Amino acid sequence: MKSVPRHRTDVLVIGCGIAGASAALEAAKKGLRVVVITKSPGLEGTNTYWAQGGIVSIGPDDDPKLLSEDIVKAGDGINNPEAVDILARESRPLVEKILIGELKIPFSHGTPENLDYAQEAGHSRRRILHVKDTTGKTIEEKFVAALEKQPNITLLTEHTAVDLLTIPHHSKDPIAYYKAPRCIGAYVLNNRSNKVETLFANVTVLATGGCGAVYLHTSNPPDAIGAGYAMAHRAGARIVNMEYIQFHPTSLFHRDADSFLISETVRGEGARLKTRQGRTFMEKYSDKKDLAPRDEVARAIYEEMINDNSNYVLLDLAGYAKVDIKKRFPNIYKTCLHYDIDITKEPIPVVPAAHYCCGGVLVDGWGVTSLNGLYAVGEVSCTGLHGANRLASTSLLEGLVWGTRAAGHIADHFDPAVSYKESRIHDWYYPDVEEAIDPALINQDWLTIRTTLWNYAGIIRTGKRLERAKSDLEYLRHRIERFYREAAMDVKIVGLKHGIQVALMITHAALANPVSLGAHFIKR
Repeated sequence: MKSVPRHRTDVLVIGCGIAGASAALEAAKKGLRVVVITKSPGLEGTNTYWAQGGIVSIGPDDDPKLLSEDIVKAGDGINNPEAVDILARESRPLVEKILIGELKIPFSHGTPENLDYAQEAGHSRRRILHVKDTTGKTIEEKFVAALEKQPNITLLTEHTAVDLLTIPHHSKDPIAYYKAPRCIGAYVLNNRSNKVETLFANVTVLATGGCGAVYLHTSNPPDAIGAGYAMAHRAGARIVNMEYIQFHPTSLFHRDADSFLISETVRGEGARLKTRQGRTFMEKYSDKKDLAPRDEVARAIYEEMINDNSNYVLLDLAGYAKVDIKKRFPNIYKTCLHYDIDITKEPIPVVPAAHYCCGGVLVDGWGVTSLNGLYAVGEVSCTGLHGANRLASTSLLEGLVWGTRAAGHIADHFDPAVSYKESRIHDWYYPDVEEAIDPALINQDWLTIRTTLWNYAGIIRTGKRLERAKSDLEYLRHRIERFYREAAMDVKIVGLKHGIQVALMITHAALANPVSLGAHFIKR
């Protein structure tokens, strides 16, 4: 029998992007003990770290009403009005207070006195604050530095959430089944020891990010496999809108590149999309041309790729740039040059990639889920802000706003009492004989998941494709779950269990919705 470490904290935050970090920092400032876990050894595992474009604020000639209108228009009108109002109302105050005032984010300036507000597709004003093209990296680094200074925050890297710990499911006490279900923490795998530790918390905050990495082409880091969606679903929390998977129109297409994102601000600064033969095409699909909403641009590129029997299209910044390319996009310039593409002289080969999930764990205006003791913030949550399609650069702001609001709500309603005995909660179960992990099998299972979603539940869907995806993925799920019960604990097998469940959640949601809207497009 393996010894099982047990821990207790006031607040457990699962994830360390802008949403989790802002929740942890705010809760700590209010006097609560916080444990933050992150799967990766460094900062690179979060979507925040890789966010290039920037964060929405309110520009000089802007106002919250205009921002709200743009969000609703991009979301095809099914946005949650309360969430839209919260974001628009709190955008500038929180950006100024936390990012500029407390964290001292060095946002780019147009002049020494004035911040530079960028333009992005779907926005009616220049309102995107940025740190050149490394906004997310800068924000993540500043947040983590702030977390490390807080004495009542424990930051555990290389720790993977396996499952949410809930009553009555994990209780040895049969009387517990008469009480309302409640999240009381999580089972957490220590990646270094491969032991599953039990972490009790009065309140748990899911901030695990999105699920783009369950697709073959993605702009997300490898860890973005939707772990939070899977864990919340197994625990009984309400999940909505999983069919609305937004595809970013432009990720770098190169055999040696790992889906490097080419920011939407590149088109905002003048770049044009072209076929491989050099013909512009967005004028055929939208009166906004290259600045159309993401779902329209992604579908247009997909159609052009099919028409030309091509694996990519071209994004031409060199011939249309309104800015100094090297100065405005240093990271994109440097990365493309690494692959022998000089974006100051030639177009960039690009392909759409799974980018953002507009659905997730349903929450209210404070990040409260349908499961007692559980909050969700950031991309793992569904506030209803994005409706059927997310407006560019609203994701970092949503994480900041709801992370901060959730922490305030937790502090205001915090109850230090617990209604259970830790000794009556099950430890993690290990099989008597643990089957060894075969990397070849895991890699092949992931390839099956990713290609199935890309081909059958991707940018353009049909009923037949989705039915095939459902059949193939359900067959695979039975094999994976049987293996999971018998295998030695390992971060790879945990991720695979999360991934197959998320793939099926997307597929089932897409099958259940016959109406094309935003990021969910059914071809008849």
